[in-house]
Amino acid sequence: MNTNKKIQRSPLAIAILALLAEEPMHPYRMQQLLKERGKDEVINVRQRTNIYQTIERLLRDELIAVRETLREAGRPDRTVYEATEEGQTVLRKWLRDILSELSQEFPEFPVAISFLGMLKFEDVQQQLEKRTVALEEELGRLDSALQTYKDTIPRLFMLETEYKRTVIRAELNWVRSVVDDMRSGRLAWDDEWLRNIAQQFGSHE
Repeated sequence: MNTNKKIQRSPLAIAILALLAEEPMHPYRMQQLLKERGKDEVINVRQRTNIYQTIERLLRDELIAVRETLREAGRPDRTVYEATEEGQTVLRKWLRDILSELSQEFPEFPVAISFLGMLKFEDVQQQLEKRTVALEEELGRLDSALQTYKDTIPRLFMLETEYKRTVIRAELNWVRSVVDDMRSGRLAWDDEWLRNIAQQFGSHE
């Protein structure tokens, strides 16, 4: 492996390495397993193209290797991959780092929140009310999934769903509180107020 090159970490790279640490497999089987195990709740595996691109990168970094090529009459050749010893070492390091350290992530929702003044007050309230409904529906879906599988799947394999539910619940509570404040008038703005605020901040330059 090129030790001078920084290896790029990603959720999909972690997932592929973890699967190949279990056993060698081909990309279609990887995608199947990730969906069957519910990992698509936290990892985007909808496009197999992304899986192939990640595999190519892991191959270049020598974290995985080609085990064999399966050839069957009437079917395309399927390449089976396996995790290298270096790949398994890197995987464990990635997991330890993620579990123990805070990382600076940049999701889109906080970005939109930071520029609310670009929209009219009534428009923002309407959009947040829509988001509340969407969050409630997602929370219901996750509650149903946890209830359905709690007696059949060990909790260890449902922790990511638990975590996602906790995050969704926290966001729902926060969005509801913002909407409540907007409805009551505790949080409000209009064009004139925004102009005055802009002048106040501009006066300090």
